[in-house]
Amino acid sequence: MPVKGTNGYDAKPHGPHTHGDAHHHHTHAASSHHGGGHHLLQVEHLEIAFRMYDPSAPYLRAQQVESAVVHDLSISVHVGEIVAVVGASGSGKTLLADAIMGLFEPNAHVSGDIWFDGELQDAAGLAALRGRGISLVPQGVSHLNPLMKVGRQVDGFPGGRKPDAARAQRRAQLFERYGLGPEVAQMYPHELSGGMARRVLLCSALMDDPKVIIADEPTPGLDLDLATTALADFRAFADAGGGVMLITHDIELALRVADRVAVFRDGTIVEETAVANFASPELLEHPFTRELWHALPEHGFLVPEGGGSC
Repeated sequence: MPVKGTNGYDAKPHGPHTHGDAHHHHTHAASSHHGGGHHLLQVEHLEIAFRMYDPSAPYLRAQQVESAVVHDLSISVHVGEIVAVVGASGSGKTLLADAIMGLFEPNAHVSGDIWFDGELQDAAGLAALRGRGISLVPQGVSHLNPLMKVGRQVDGFPGGRKPDAARAQRRAQLFERYGLGPEVAQMYPHELSGGMARRVLLCSALMDDPKVIIADEPTPGLDLDLATTALADFRAFADAGGGVMLITHDIELALRVADRVAVFRDGTIVEETAVANFASPELLEHPFTRELWHALPEHGFLVPEGGGSC
């Protein structure tokens, strides 16, 4: 991850913004707030490509090529808000989460600028923030270590943070909130149901005191009551001064819980706008966002004549 200026764009610290401005590729919600005069999380001109063998070349003569997956992607999260990243499954949204967490595949080439709480980060800085400023609720339960008991994984390694006893108490509180009995701490991941594993991942993200939570499809596998509890916790976390990036393919969920929506298509964000602007298609700027509006059940699943598929 380059430190700054890698794409020829201005990478200097952002100046103060008023809360009603439209800037940095997005418009604001009523709740958008620039704590300290900057965004809590800001991604600018993110590019992700993978080095691979040319699939169109003969097998024994194939050369390595770079395949771009994410291009010129910019998105922000303000203090006190939930931003929903909405797009089709498999469109690359998880790559955005991985980049913010500093999780890069060996064959990936990543460029762009990521700012956290006003500070420009490189790959090492993002790795240092993992779990200590930015927490991830991953999409896949394979993120759990199959050889370690669940309680130890949720407790983590204090590293000068909460003492072990305090962490165990915090974990017990979270387990109770999400319907996990004390015995779950002594179980291994293969002994958990899919819904239990997702709840364990959610507890892990909430263990410390992050400023930003990246939640990648956090509710599938949870029953309605637990999904509602999780979303309420994200809302409370944001209202207390944090920020949440909620990655989902469910636009109805996004409109219920988020303050702003970032519409993901073809490897980039095509529009980042306030949920309130979904009151009418005339308030939405990008044609694809307007197609999403028309495709909502309350709007009759309509697609404009000549429009593409949502």
